[in-house]
Amino acid sequence: MRKRRHVSRAVLAVVSAAVVGVAGCDAVGGNSPEPSGTEARSARPSPRPTPAWDRSPASIAAVGDSITTGFDACSVLSDCPEVSWATGSSPQVDSLAVRLLGKAKAARSSWNYAVTGARMADVPGQMAQAATRRPELVAVMAGANDACRASVDAMTSVADFRTQFEDAMSTLRESLPKTQVFVASVPNLKRLWEQGRTDPMGKQVWKLGICPSMLSDPDSLTTQSNQRRATVQGRVEAYNEVLEEVCEKDRRCRFDDGAVYDFRFGTGQLSRWDWFHPSVDGQARLAEIAYRTVTN
Repeated sequence: MRKRRHVSRAVLAVVSAAVVGVAGCDAVGGNSPEPSGTEARSARPSPRPTPAWDRSPASIAAVGDSITTGFDACSVLSDCPEVSWATGSSPQVDSLAVRLLGKAKAARSSWNYAVTGARMADVPGQMAQAATRRPELVAVMAGANDACRASVDAMTSVADFRTQFEDAMSTLRESLPKTQVFVASVPNLKRLWEQGRTDPMGKQVWKLGICPSMLSDPDSLTTQSNQRRATVQGRVEAYNEVLEEVCEKDRRCRFDDGAVYDFRFGTGQLSRWDWFHPSVDGQARLAEIAYRTVTN
C-alpha cells in the first residue's frame, strides 16, 4: 500500500501521465534531408493531450458490495440504499450523486448496481448492467469481501483480483470508452476490528459470519490470531495497489489515492449493530472522499 505514496496528486488529477501516441508520418518526403534540432521538433506532430477530467458528469452509476448498498446503516442485517455514499437520497449523507447532480436530477440520473456480499468477480457483471444506462461516471467500491472470507486461504488471490478488475474495466470500455470511473480503495479492515472488538453486541453480530477471516475470535491476541489479521491486512493493501495500478492505465479513471483505506473510522462512523459497516455518518464521510476525488 505504501507503494502508492510516490504517486503525486498532480498525476492523479489527470489520471495518468501516459498519453496515447498519435502515429505520425514524416513531415519531409522523398529524398529530402530529415530536419534536426528545433526544426525537427517543430516539424513533428504534437502528441494528443490527455482529455480533461469532467468534474460535473451528468449521470452516475455505482457498482460494488454491501458498503455501497448501505448495509446495516439503518437496521440490522438489511440494505439501506437511501443512505448509500454513492447514490443515496438521504440529506444526512449528501451522496456523491446528490452533490454532483442535485437532488432532483440524482433521482433520475443515478443508479446503484451494488450487491451485498459481492466480490470483485461480480463487478464485471455489475459493470455490464451499469453500461446499459450509459452513465458519464461509474463509482466503484469493491474488494472487502475478497478479503473477508471464511479463512485466509479462501481469500481471492492478488492475481485473480487483478484479472477480475481488468475484466470489469474492459467490460465498461467495450461499450462506453469515454465514461469516467472513480475507484475507491478497500477500507482498513484491521482498524474496523480494533474499533468494534470492545462492543459486546457487535461481537455477537460478527459471529453471524461478518468477515470471519478478520473478525473471528475477536478477543484473541495470540501470535496465531495476530498473524491471521496481519495476513488479511496485507491482502487488502495488495488489492489497493492493484486498484491503483489498473486505474492508472486508463485515461478516464481516478483512484482515491488510498483515502478510504486511510480514513480513521471511529465509533460514530460505524454501524451500531455490527460495528463494521459504515453508519449513516460513515456513509457521509465516504461521500465526501468520493466528491473530493472527482472534483479536484
